[in-house]
Amino acid sequence: MKTVLGFAALGLAALGLATPGFAEGLNVQYVRYTCDRDVQIPATFVTGEQESVLVMHIEGEQILLYQEVAASGAKYSWPSGGASYVLWSKGAEATIFWREDGVETQILACTTLE
Repeated sequence: MKTVLGFAALGLAALGLATPGFAEGLNVQYVRYTCDRDVQIPATFVTGEQESVLVMHIEGEQILLYQEVAASGAKYSWPSGGASYVLWSKGAEATIFWREDGVETQILACTTLE
């Protein structure tokens, strides 16, 4: 099973950031969310100068999401027209949605574990 950090490295490679010295200028933040129904979501946020990604473990899978423009907070999703997860965070709170055919349906409300 891949670790969150290992999958984050794969995400960095996908962004072309996994080159010698790639960690320079990157901010990596590890967060664990506790959500409805006692669901735990570990997440790794990797912020670079031009791109930001999120790797989260949900429903037994590692999911890579890219930051997109949001009016408030930070919003991460997979840039496709198909079905995908969306995480929208602001401060210690996050909401996870399922996006299908352009419609986002809330599936979990979460807060960070201190």
